[in-house]
Formats: sequence, structure tokens, C-alpha cells
Amino acid sequence: MKKLYPDATAALVGILRDNMTICCGGFGLSGMPERLIDAIETSGVRGLTIASNNAGIDGVGLGKLLRSRQIKKMISSYVGENKEFERQYLAGELEVEFCPQGTLAERCRAGGAGIAGFYTKTGVGTLVAEGKEVKNFDGDDFILERGIVADLSIVKGWKADESGNLIFRKTARNFNQPMATASHMTVAEVEEIVPVGSLDPDTIHVPGIYIKRLICGAPYEKRIEFRTIREREAA
Repeated sequence: MKKLYPDATAALVGILRDNMTICCGGFGLSGMPERLIDAIETSGVRGLTIASNNAGIDGVGLGKLLRSRQIKKMISSYVGENKEFERQYLAGELEVEFCPQGTLAERCRAGGAGIAGFYTKTGVGTLVAEGKEVKNFDGDDFILERGIVADLSIVKGWKADESGNLIFRKTARNFNQPMATASHMTVAEVEEIVPVGSLDPDTIHVPGIYIKRLICGAPYEKRIEFRTIREREAA
């Protein structure tokens, strides 16, 4: 099975369509599959439902798809850094399903493991629990959360071999790992592709069986979401 593609546009041919559900990896601007997001923007597909921890920032990452009005619904836990997200939500132009961060990660992991749903205490007694089944275990209430299985997952890794075995680096592992398994079609972009056998099997975070298509997206710009500068001490 051919997995290597020359660029993000080629890797998404025959996959994208209107009204599909996409799991998008990344944690803030770390591990963001920006080449694949750019290709989705260029494709013009619309009505997308996207499950992602955050929505990028204005004009960066998923912020581009919000700006182009290609996203219909976001399933997210943290969206505070995107003014366009806020504007569309408050104007009733964007449907939002807020999901606690750990619950979102587990929903994706569960979907990838074939688990249709699970019970959790997180969100009990809050707006998160509205409309969801509540079950009591040993005197405590738990709410039922559904696993997420998307039409497409897009993730960014640090390194991969030609068969798609993936390694993430540090914070970029957050959400990329569970979302890589939570769909029928996972496309990955990485900073470096090495020959099969080059990676230590014990260091692989996602086995290549989950990765259907793969591109090298390098070089990448290292972005800083919040720049904090210590004030210079008086001489």
C-alpha cells in the first residue's frame, strides 16, 4: 500500500468532501498539522465538524478554516486564543460542543479502541452533563460520553519511517496520539521520514497500521503562542 505522498494536497485527494468530521491533532500551536490544514483550506470543502483541543489562533492553524467559514461545528476544550472563533460563536454562526480536555482525549482514544462510550465523573452537575445519560456507581454519579470516530484524522509527528510508524516530540504528542487512531483514514505530516528499520520499536508512539498516508512537511516555522519577556533589572 502506497503511503508516501509528495505534498499535503496530493495526500488528501479523494478523501475530502463537504460535511465530513475531522479529528485534528495538536496542543496549542505545538504539533499542529499545518500543511494539511492549508490543503483543506485550499480545497474549499465546507460544513466541517472538527474535533480538536483548541482552534488555533487567528489566521494560524484551524484559525484559517474559521476565517474561510469552512467549519460548521467545533468539538473543543480550549478556544480562548481565537477572536474569530469567539465572534462566530457569539453571533450564532458556529456550533460549539465544549468538552473537558481529558474527556476529549479519552473520547478519541475510546473511538480508536472500538469503545462506543464510557462513564466519567467529569462534568457531573454542570452544563457538560445536559442531555447525557447519568448512571450511579457505588453512590457516585457518572455521565455517559460517546467515543469519537471521525471520517479523517490529520496529525503531525516529529519523525516517521516509510511504513508510517510515528514518533511525536514532547508536547506535540498531546492529542496527536489518540486522534491518530480515531478515524477511518489518518493522514500524517512529519518533519523527517527515515527508512524502515531506522526507528527503535520501543520509541514508536503510533504504529504504522493506523497511518494510511504520509508526507514530509519540513521546513516548519517555530511559532510561539505566548511570548513572555522578563523585565531587565535596573543597573
